[in-house]
Amino acid sequence: MDTEAQHTERDRSSRPSEPGFTTPDTEGPEGRSRFALPTRRRRTPAAEDEGVHTGLSYWLPGGRISLTLLICLLFLLLLNTFVVRPFEIPSGSMTPELRIGDRVLVNKVAYRFGAGPERGDIVVFDGTEYFGDADYIKRVVGVGGDRVVCCDTEGRIEVNGRPVDESGFLHPGDSASSVPFDVVVPGGRLFLLGDHRSASSDSRDRLGSPGGGMVPVDRVIGRADWIAWPAARWTRITRPDAYADVPAPDGAHG
Repeated sequence: MDTEAQHTERDRSSRPSEPGFTTPDTEGPEGRSRFALPTRRRRTPAAEDEGVHTGLSYWLPGGRISLTLLICLLFLLLLNTFVVRPFEIPSGSMTPELRIGDRVLVNKVAYRFGAGPERGDIVVFDGTEYFGDADYIKRVVGVGGDRVVCCDTEGRIEVNGRPVDESGFLHPGDSASSVPFDVVVPGGRLFLLGDHRSASSDSRDRLGSPGGGMVPVDRVIGRADWIAWPAARWTRITRPDAYADVPAPDGAHG
């Protein structure tokens, strides 16, 4: 008997299984062929190099791409909460500069480091208890201590005794105001008007209400700095020079 030949045949049929795989079992319980499935391999640095994701990105759909999107969404949320906020113009009260449907970007940090709203700024504010249960957008005409009067002999608004030329932003055909008024703005408050005076409900309409139509500065959400949409109207909103020569409040009562 050739014992060497028998050992050779035995060695061919009993070779060890390859790492990571179970030994094939070709006959199942019903006579059908079954193939071994690979066992789960331990992740190694080499496996990560081959594209095996680990950590948070491993569990997110899309892996690292989804993690990037999550970070971007978080960044936009923080930006909207603390820095800039979009605001859609709901009415024609600020035409011609701002039209219905325009999206403006509101700078929420403009007044957070000691600076306050200035005459001529366009601001978005919470009008609850003062204008209505909503956010509004108007132009600052008077700040704390200012005396605002309408109108002089030429139909212009006066602030601290100085007439203001509003022709650069007042709606064509509108007068400065069809309602006469003479008010002194309390400290920490704002006197606000729309540019389209004949179509704007603003501080003039609330002179006899609690607060006299003057909105507290701490109700201001931010300053409108950019028209962002439609894209064809993308432009920066600047403070007009009309109020540059208005004296300080004390000068009006000296």
